[in-house]
Amino acid sequence: MSIFTGAGVAIVTPMNQDGTVNFEVFGQIVEEQIAGGTDCIIVCGTTGEASTLTHEEHLECVKFVIDKVNHRIPVVAGTGSNCTETAIYLSKEAEKYGADGLLVVTPYYNKATQKGLIKHFTAIADSVKIPVILYNVPGRTGCNILPETAVAINAAATNVVAIKEASGNISQVAKLASLANGKLDIYSGNDDQIVPIMSLGGKGVISVLSNVAPKQTHDIVAEYLAGNIEKSRQLQLDAIEVIDALFCEVNPIPVKAAMNLQGKNVGTLRMPLTEMEEKNQEKLAAAMRKYGIL
Repeated sequence: MSIFTGAGVAIVTPMNQDGTVNFEVFGQIVEEQIAGGTDCIIVCGTTGEASTLTHEEHLECVKFVIDKVNHRIPVVAGTGSNCTETAIYLSKEAEKYGADGLLVVTPYYNKATQKGLIKHFTAIADSVKIPVILYNVPGRTGCNILPETAVAINAAATNVVAIKEASGNISQVAKLASLANGKLDIYSGNDDQIVPIMSLGGKGVISVLSNVAPKQTHDIVAEYLAGNIEKSRQLQLDAIEVIDALFCEVNPIPVKAAMNLQGKNVGTLRMPLTEMEEKNQEKLAAAMRKYGIL
């Protein structure tokens, strides 16, 4: 059973000027996402700066969002780590808090062989009862989940029910869809590939764009699911310029800048991330105005 179908937001973690988490603004943007039609909230992923949150902050953010959403839409907690035991700890805690699912990224820096990935993900999945989404983003982790490996993980741990595919490799996604034969839900991890991945049977997107354009992102998926393929494709193409601008520097630098331009006051970033270059912020603002979200 799918955790969600549609557009899930990889939500940012708002910060105060001193770098602490701004829970007041966090609550506001959660409410804005729900009002905008977002189908799922993914907390403490890459966009949520999980890599620079302490374990205590990480779990506090997960619990806050679960409590704030209060079962209105699913909440998926990012609980991945390059340390299997740490990922197990975070996953078990998120399950206790009531997460509807987990997003678990491939091990980064130390990486893993394909055999190691099967052992890593199976150990994490076996530690909980809730559904798990694999997160494949080799451009950030240096570690790629091959289609055969994803299918093997699902066979070894049946609560591994989906994969967020951000490899950018459509041929790999096509092979995965063929091998999985419906046993793994596929979510686009790239906002510029929502329609291409849905054409291969994808269930939707886990989106950065949704932070600044929740309704528009939701509509790309909803129109496709309603059979309005041409309209969905046009909505995808209409968003390409702003998507490019949202990734002209490393995520989540541009999306936090975009939200601040919209007056959402999500604050600063934690180092080593720094504020957006002025020329890129001008490019971002121009794309947002053209797209009608500024």
